[in-house]
Amino acid sequence: MIDLHTHSLLSDGLLLPSELARRAEEKGYVAMAITDHVDWSNFERVVSSLIRVAARLNKEMQIRIIPGCEITHVPPGDIPELAQLCRDLGAQIIVAHGETPVEPVKKGTNAKALEANIDILAHPGLLTDDDAKIAAQRKIAVEVTTRAGHSLGNGHIAKLWYQSGFPLVLDTDSHAPTDLVTIEFAEAVLLGAGIQPKDIEQIFETSRSIARRFVKLQE
Repeated sequence: MIDLHTHSLLSDGLLLPSELARRAEEKGYVAMAITDHVDWSNFERVVSSLIRVAARLNKEMQIRIIPGCEITHVPPGDIPELAQLCRDLGAQIIVAHGETPVEPVKKGTNAKALEANIDILAHPGLLTDDDAKIAAQRKIAVEVTTRAGHSLGNGHIAKLWYQSGFPLVLDTDSHAPTDLVTIEFAEAVLLGAGIQPKDIEQIFETSRSIARRFVKLQE
């Protein structure tokens, strides 16, 4: 299992990064990005802290930890600038908090995020056809999620994937240890979203290919 969207108590998660990593390792995870929520108030602290802890954990643990962030509820016009600042600080996986149907995310967030230097558009809700095409052109991954509420858009995203061909990943958006999943549960969520069984491995390989940009995986 590779999970590119999780949270520690550096934002609104329940666990220290070290405990989150250990629990994921015990669950069978090979790699995990810790992508705590950021805006203008905390991006420097969060990114620098996660870079430091990832470097330490990757010396001692089998799981590979990738430091990142999730740009969250930032005014859409600010997303490209903040994403670049996080990248310049050393954030490796940059997630943008998309227009989930269960939070009051500002309309236009998906479109502006897809202009930015990000890796993943998380739980984007009712992504438009035009935005799906931009994600495909820019090779920005779009997320299917195991997280309750945010997952209401999974079927729509799966349908657009078949139409537009953007990179598709499955993440947990974990905030608590109970949010971490097995590979079998991840497969079930993909099937429930309308992904054909023959295509599931392609989605997992997309996550592996993103992770390989930053860490060496045990295959």
